Amino acid sequence: MAVPGGGAKDDSFNVLDLAEYTKNRPWWRKIFGPSSGSSAEKYNVATQLLIGGVTGWCTGFVFQKVGKLAATAVGGGFFLLQIANHTGYIKVDWNLVQRDMNKAKEQLKFHSSGNKMPPEVKSRVDEVIIFLKKNVILTGGFTGGFLIGMAS
Repeated sequence: MAVPGGGAKDDSFNVLDLAEYTKNRPWWRKIFGPSSGSSAEKYNVATQLLIGGVTGWCTGFVFQKVGKLAATAVGGGFFLLQIANHTGYIKVDWNLVQRDMNKAKEQLKFHSSGNKMPPEVKSRVDEVIIFLKKNVILTGGFTGGFLIGMAS
């Protein structure tokens, strides 16, 4: 490429491989940027416990309410199906149910015998463990708050 001064311009470029760059960064840094270090670097112990406790309590409370609602819906649906079966509105082929249950048991035995975790799942689990180790106080507050939220 010619430069207006008559000499040639030496263009040198640095190539950035984004795949390699993102492999070495935790997922929370990819989302929130480089300023999102561990909470231990940013907040004192009381703040970490408070943040973890409040978010844990909210999560536990919602989890408890949704769990009760789901249990009620599943139990009520099962109850209505039993009433409909007993009164003759529907007919259940129990032999077919038994055959399908046996098939499902065999598939579960086949899949659980390998016990090999895919590498993608293993890397995510490792990232979560590292995050939990770096933020022990926040995690402890969350766990305590979650248990209190489940109990309330």
